[in-house]
Order: sequence, then C-alpha cells, then structure tokens
Amino acid sequence: MAAYNYKAIDQMGRPAMGQIDAINEIDLEIRLERMGLDLITFRAAKKSTTLFNRNKVSNQDLVMFCFQMEQLSSAGVPLLESLNDIRENNPNLYFQKILGAVSAEVEGGKMLSQALAEHQSVFGEVFVSLIHAGEQTGQLPVVFNNLFETIRWQDELMSQTKKLLAYPAFVAVVVLGAVAFLMSYLVPQMVSFLRNMGQELPLNTKILIMFSNAFVHYWWLMIGLPIIIFIAATAIIKTNPVARYRFDLFKLNMPITGPILHKIIMARFARYFALMYQTGIPILDAIKICEKIVGNRVVTDALSRVHAQINSGDAMSESFRNAGLFPPLVVRMIRVGENTGALDKSLLNISYFYDRDVKDSMEKMLKLIEPALTVILGAILGFIMFSVLGPVYDSFSKLNF
Repeated sequence: MAAYNYKAIDQMGRPAMGQIDAINEIDLEIRLERMGLDLITFRAAKKSTTLFNRNKVSNQDLVMFCFQMEQLSSAGVPLLESLNDIRENNPNLYFQKILGAVSAEVEGGKMLSQALAEHQSVFGEVFVSLIHAGEQTGQLPVVFNNLFETIRWQDELMSQTKKLLAYPAFVAVVVLGAVAFLMSYLVPQMVSFLRNMGQELPLNTKILIMFSNAFVHYWWLMIGLPIIIFIAATAIIKTNPVARYRFDLFKLNMPITGPILHKIIMARFARYFALMYQTGIPILDAIKICEKIVGNRVVTDALSRVHAQINSGDAMSESFRNAGLFPPLVVRMIRVGENTGALDKSLLNISYFYDRDVKDSMEKMLKLIEPALTVILGAILGFIMFSVLGPVYDSFSKLNF
C-alpha cells in the first residue's frame, strides 16, 4: 500500500486532513467514505529520508490513546467516533496515519482487536490479546484502563532508568574528554621537557608516555575498535541464539545491576500476567504471551518450562518453583493466589513490591555512582599529574644553587 495525504470534509462540512494507507485512488476514496469523509484533494506522501523524522509511536502516545479510549467508551461514545476523534486530535502524524487505518478497518467490519493486529509493531501482541479478551467479555473500558496504568508504569520505569544513566554518561564523557586532552596535548609537551633533562624516568611515567604515544598515533584505532567490537557483538547476539542466551544470563549475573534487572523483569511479568488473568485470558495462553515480553532469553526459557509443566498437570506454584529462576516471593504469592482464588491480586502485589524495591535500589545506586565517578576521575588525573610532575620535582630537587 501507498501512503496518501488527503483533504476531506465530514457530513457537517467540517474540514479534515490526515494521512492514510490505500492501494490506489479508488481505495483511498472508499476508505474515507467508511470514515464518514468526502475526499476533496490528495497527494502521495513523500517518504522522509532524514534521520530525525523516523516513524515512531512512543509509550506516552499509547498511554494517552488508552486513557482517551477508556473515557470515551465508558461515556458510551461509539467506537468508530472515538477512533476518529482521537485521530484528529493526535499530534503524532504517524500515529494519526495508524489510527486512520484502524478506523477504516473497523468501518469495514473488523473487530477492534483484528484492526489493531494489523499494526502489531505499534500495539504489540499483549495489547491486541487484551483488547480481544475485553471484546469477548464486554469489559473493553476496564481493559483500556488497565492498559493505561500498565503502560504508564512501564514508561515511568524507563524514565527513571534514563535518569539513572544520564549522570554517569555525562561524567564519563567529561572524563574521556579530559584524558584525551591530557594525553594528546599536555603529556607530549611535558615528555620533551623531561627527556631534555637527561634523567632516568620512573616506571609510572614510562607507562604514561606509552599510553600517550599510543593515543597520539593510534587514536583512530582506539576509537574505532570499541565501535567495531560493539557492532560485531550486537550482530552476533541478534543472530545467534546461544550468544543471546549467554549474554542475557551474563546480564542477570552482574554484581550490582543484575539483581535490579531481575526484579524489573519479575515486576513486568507479574503485572502483565495479572492483567491478562483479570481479562479472562487462559493461564497457559498468558504464560506463552509473557514469554515474548520479558525481554530476556533465560527468563523466556524458564517460562517455557513452566508452561510445559502446567500443561502436563502440575500445580502452577510448583511449576514456577521447579523452574529455578523465580524468587521465593513470586512462588509464595502464586501459591497464595492459587489457594484463595485471587491470583491477579497476588501477582499485582508482587509487581508493587518489586516496583518499590527497584526504585529504592536505583536511588541507592545513583547515590553511590556520583562519588565513585568522582573518585575515578580524581585517580586518573592524579596518576597523570604525579607521573608528569614527579620527575620534574625530582630534577629541581637535585639542582645545586
């Protein structure tokens, strides 16, 4: 399909503009008629070639979409009108295009979940499955409200992670910039001075000179080699399942960040599992869907084993315990949920506990990172200054006045 920018009017004579996919001009006119619009003019949309105009729907866009759909559907506004109102008021042009296509497909007779399934790169399998379950049970406003809360939680978690990494990244850039300046300019200037003094240089100064020469003459290799290694490692991890598994296992076993990542994955799993259970999705189907959203191959394999054990007749709590990757808290709360019949509440309690624990751990880590980076920066600069100024001081102390 091609994308078309169109200008049209609705039945009240109000103008409407947007972008929609269509096979040809006739298909474009038919799709707009289904949306209650009469085509005036159109033109083929030009594909953007700039780096900063990539088509993207953010979590915040999905949060607002879920919130508006929940409000409109709870108020009794027809589905098609809700989609068109949200599309017209959405500032994201790409999301406008997606919602226009969804609206046209719903107008053509598809269920909302079927229309959303045509754009899983935007909405995702979990989103579509929950909407489908909401349609079957008649709880679509509740599902949209749950999705609103869950996606907002995920977006806040990502925002906290970015804030955590922003300061270390800034300090790392400052440190690298300072080291690059000292190695490429200051140290070579001092080396010629020290050599003219004709004295034996200490070991630390020789090491500094070696690093300085390497940086001056092979700076392109020192910059390019890490980039090449990163690109190669990324390609291998994406294409090799064994490498992906080992990398995910390495991330979980890292000393400080590993436990935090494990808790984030457990919180995400518990929240989405509870959401699907509340909506009426069968447990085995919910576990299969969770395998695709946890984002870690090790956890995915553990969920696959859990699925196989439950499918063979084992109890859910025992299956999770036998997987060997789920903490005792998760197993205990699942057992409580099995016994009380309130599995969704138990899972949400797990998510709440880990969410709070992750926030506390991140705050503590941030407080530790700041002084640690300061110490590292001071140690690097101290080593350089000591290696440069130490021989100078020794030479001056040997002079006879």
